[in-house]
Order: sequence, then structure tokens, then C-alpha cells
Amino acid sequence: MLKTPRGALVAALAAGLVLAAPAAAQAHVGVSPDAITPEGSAVLAFSFTHGCENSPTTALRITMPDGLTSVSPTIDAAWDVAVERADNGLVSAVSYTATAPIPHDLRGEVTMAVRLGEDAPETLAFPVEQQCETGVNEWVEIAEEGEDPHDLDSPAPVVTVGDTADAVSETHGTHAGEIDAAASAADPAPTIGIALGSAGLLAGVVALVIAIRAARRSAR
Repeated sequence: MLKTPRGALVAALAAGLVLAAPAAAQAHVGVSPDAITPEGSAVLAFSFTHGCENSPTTALRITMPDGLTSVSPTIDAAWDVAVERADNGLVSAVSYTATAPIPHDLRGEVTMAVRLGEDAPETLAFPVEQQCETGVNEWVEIAEEGEDPHDLDSPAPVVTVGDTADAVSETHGTHAGEIDAAASAADPAPTIGIALGSAGLLAGVVALVIAIRAARRSAR
């Protein structure tokens, strides 16, 4: 069955979008380490590699879950830090405002030291509001029991509390960054997603050019 030039154009754009989908699915705000021992402490690093569409990131506001006895944001020349406290004096949210907007295709990171109380739940979710020059991303979704967190569109960073977290619970300073880098190297999914997305867009452009040429020939 022969396709019309318009049909070829639609097929080309659809193919590009399908192949680009894995790259878009990788967008989120991650946390490292993602596990802490009960009543333990850690330096948590919240990182992102995207803005709001193509708009640079200007700030992150991270809401604290119940179960933390102390929160100490890290002083960083790249970010201005503001702390919000609840009526009980504990930190309820931390806002990091970039001294210069973070371009959408560069990696940004903020860190804080936290200590868990004895009443900390097994799962700690840290909802994040990512503010950009244009637009806002709200990473606030939490997986229900039995639901795969990877199926969420806007997952909140989550830290697990358990005895099996010994290897990472006392992670501090630059070690958090090292663990994050090692995890990225071990998991090729983001790189594969970006490569597939680029290939899909390229395929769509090539098919679009072919369709336009075919339409011109038909019009002669």
C-alpha cells in the first residue's frame, strides 16, 4: 500500500516521538544515598539533569518528611539557602535558590545532612518543587503499595529506612557524590534513553525531508 506524502509525514513524526519517549521518561530529581539505617544519619544529595522543558532551573524547594530529628543544609556558593521551620522548631522545608540559573541540559545538585529519629517510617519521601525561569516541575508523586515507582510521571525522591542500608547510611561529604556517580555509571538507562531520543528525532527529520521532496514531485 502506497503512502501519500502527508501520510509519510505523520508516520515520520510519530516514529520520532516514540523513540524520544525513553529520554523524556528519565527526567526526575534523584536522591543519593537512597537508604539509611534506623536512627542513622547521612548527607543526602538531590540532583537533576533537566529544567522545565527548555527553561533553566532557578530554585528547588524540598519538603521534609516526618521522622527527621535534624536537617542541616549544606552551604554552597552556587545556591542561596532558606530554611522553614514548623511550630515544633524542626525544619519543615529547605529552599535552594541558584545564584545563576542552571541550564536545562546541565546537572545541578544540592545537599543536606539529616538524622533519623526512632519513629521514622520505613520510607521517607521528599517532595520537590523545581522552579524555572518559565514553568514549574512538581516532583511529588508517591507510589502506592504494589505500584512501580518507575511508572509515575513526577515521582518524589524516596529514601528507604532499614537494617540493610549499612553500606550507605554513614555516607558523608564527597562520598555521596561518588556513590551517585558510580550508580550512574552502572545504570546505562539515562544514556540509552538520550541516544534513542536523538535517533528518533533524527529519523523524523530525515523522513520529513523525504516527504517534502515527494510532495514537490507530486505537485509538478
